[in-house]
Amino acid sequence: MNCLFCRIIAGEIPSSKVYEDESILAFRDIDPQAPTHILIIPKEHYDSVLEAPAEVIGRMTETAKQLAASEGLTERGFRLVINTGEEGGQSVKHLHMHLLGGRGFGWPPG
Repeated sequence: MNCLFCRIIAGEIPSSKVYEDESILAFRDIDPQAPTHILIIPKEHYDSVLEAPAEVIGRMTETAKQLAASEGLTERGFRLVINTGEEGGQSVKHLHMHLLGGRGFGWPPG
């Protein structure tokens, strides 16, 4: 398979991991859109949220909550984003959730 995220899961491409268990991997985005930008992905390949069982989405969300707390985002707030399909902004056809935080209305500076 030539899926970027499957290759990261397999260890073929390095990543800055922040969390891993038997079914989920989370790592820092290489092109962050906020001071904290973590991608949360299931280890099993699903093209999008439309294919994934509810349990997978739930596990991803629980992981996002844990990471938001460990990153110090829960008090000020954060966003969880799942883009779906080309017109929905999905750039990698492997289900992934963005955890974004630490961004006020002036970020990025300049």
